Amino acid sequence: MGSEQIPEPPSTAATPHRAAAHDPSIADTVHRWLRDRIGDLWALLTDRPISLYAASVLRIGYGLLYLVFLLREFPHRDEIWGPGSPWTPALAQQLFDQTGWNSILILSDSRAYFELCYVTALVTSALFMLGWRTRAMSVLFAVVVTSFHARSIFMTDGGDNLILLMSLYLVLTACGRRWSLDARRDRLKAARAGSAPEPARSFRAQQLLDARTTLITVVHNCGILVIGAQVCFLYGSAGLYKIQGPTWGGGTALHYALNLELFQPWPALSHLVDEYPLVIAIASYLTVLLQVAFPFVLFGRLKYPVLTVLLGMHLGIAVLLGLPVFSGAMIVADAVFLPDRFYAFLPRLWRRAARRTETGPSAPGRATGSGFVPLQGRPARPGAPASEQPAAPAQQDTTTPKVRPRSGRA
Repeated sequence: MGSEQIPEPPSTAATPHRAAAHDPSIADTVHRWLRDRIGDLWALLTDRPISLYAASVLRIGYGLLYLVFLLREFPHRDEIWGPGSPWTPALAQQLFDQTGWNSILILSDSRAYFELCYVTALVTSALFMLGWRTRAMSVLFAVVVTSFHARSIFMTDGGDNLILLMSLYLVLTACGRRWSLDARRDRLKAARAGSAPEPARSFRAQQLLDARTTLITVVHNCGILVIGAQVCFLYGSAGLYKIQGPTWGGGTALHYALNLELFQPWPALSHLVDEYPLVIAIASYLTVLLQVAFPFVLFGRLKYPVLTVLLGMHLGIAVLLGLPVFSGAMIVADAVFLPDRFYAFLPRLWRRAARRTETGPSAPGRATGSGFVPLQGRPARPGAPASEQPAAPAQQDTTTPKVRPRSGRA
């Protein structure tokens, strides 16, 4: 016992990682970084509403798309949703009891009631697209889309599902702040008010107004983020699902799709495209690559060419496979990823193109390439005789060198 040696404690120089683990500066840095990130996220949600133009584009796009869809199916409305449908209201009610869905179309078997619901759906889609009383119209539009979707759920496809989801998400957004009748009414009201001072509010009323503004901003921003996440999830899951199939891996998936009679609106065009197997293989691989990579390219400039290629892909699906509703729903959904500065630039670009169209490349009676040279001298007085009008400067002789006058200073 007396000969046993007491082990010496390990030196701090031999274990630098332990000292670093207990270093308070590192913990403070991590804490500060987390606090800054949380502050940035809170500022993003509460400072100002984001993507107001994108939300308006979604409102206009889905309102117009559903309006065109209802008008296209107007001759067949009774067989799809009405009392004459093979899927009777009794069968629909049995399905609703199992799935939890509901529809205002099965509240009555009357033909007059169905026609009233159909006209209401048309008017609601048009008013929602125009942005008239957008807050109320967005709720009514969601009810209309949900009711028609649930009434004949076995006749829907991916495009109908996406329109249903987007109609529910748009209820949360302030999609009537731009390019709407509501925005026009607010501008006219502000112009009539002019520089009149705002009425004085009490402290409690001002607090309630600020809380309401913050709540609307937070709900709108969350709705926009949910829409973006939904589109990312849709593209990513579709791409990962395609990778599992041997036809997409072999580059022959589009070949089989083009030869299905159900997806041949123009058989001659489908057979013409199918004659180029290399193009079919490249399009198959490019489709999978873009869908898988889509969620990862949204935070850089690479998203612009990706969105352009996806636009061409959806147009090809609409033309070659005869799925215009699905393609239109996807094209409108992609618009949420374009910044507001892009949409704000479009009207200026349109006005600039309109001015160029009106004026033309050159004015009549003027040589092409000659610019307008303003007259020199004092401005002309209105109604003055021609003798008092300032004369245009004489054309200078470019062959004679100019002589700079000598100044009085050395």
